[in-house]
Amino acid sequence: MKTLIDNMRYRLDLQYDGTTYHGWQIQPNAPSVEAEIEKALSTILREPIDAVGCGRTDTGVHASFFTAHFDYSKEIDTQKLTYKLRQFLPESIAIINTRPVGDDFHARFSAISRAYVYRVQFRNNPFDRHFSHQVSGDLDIQLMNKSCRDLLGEHKFSAFCKGVPSGNHYRCNVLRAEWFSTNEGIEFHISANRFLRNMVRAIVGTQLEIGRGKIDLESHKNMINGGSRSDAGMSAPAKGLTLCEVVY
Repeated sequence: MKTLIDNMRYRLDLQYDGTTYHGWQIQPNAPSVEAEIEKALSTILREPIDAVGCGRTDTGVHASFFTAHFDYSKEIDTQKLTYKLRQFLPESIAIINTRPVGDDFHARFSAISRAYVYRVQFRNNPFDRHFSHQVSGDLDIQLMNKSCRDLLGEHKFSAFCKGVPSGNHYRCNVLRAEWFSTNEGIEFHISANRFLRNMVRAIVGTQLEIGRGKIDLESHKNMINGGSRSDAGMSAPAKGLTLCEVVY
């Protein structure tokens, strides 16, 4: 049995509208989701709390599912904590649930895969303007899906990375990459064992160029095998991107 001096670990599952945040991670002089979570936890539990997230999201990126963990020296009534967090946090952040986990659980390093969805719309919709990227002109969706096949598997994704990646290597194993039609546009679904900084947005931006006929399949295939960032297309806007799943 744990004593009062032993830390117990708790898992938070949450979702957030990232429109007004500079991503998950705390930033100097800028609002972040992590800062809001830690502020609420520290106020409720009456001691400084450090939260560890399942990853970093870019400024303006959303999460319909995000996981974090924190350590605390006492046993917590997680139902009450979940209720209180919902009262303390802004409306742009929602706690799904809180639960105790083993000491070996780590929100970031225990994850085996993550999934994102990127939404593209073909017409202006004021109700979705913060959650999708509007484009004009025709896109060859079949060609885009054909190019997605080359993304699958383990590759060196240096052409789709901003800066130096954690671990100092660019290799990721992409498990799924596919475009789907929706009522108002298209969605890109991608999952992988890990993602590099800016990777999904760079892939989407490149995919849109393929759909417009500005990048051919052979050039795309060469990028995936260790190209440089300048070889790929521009990054798509952050607002269309949502982290939607974390698998442990």
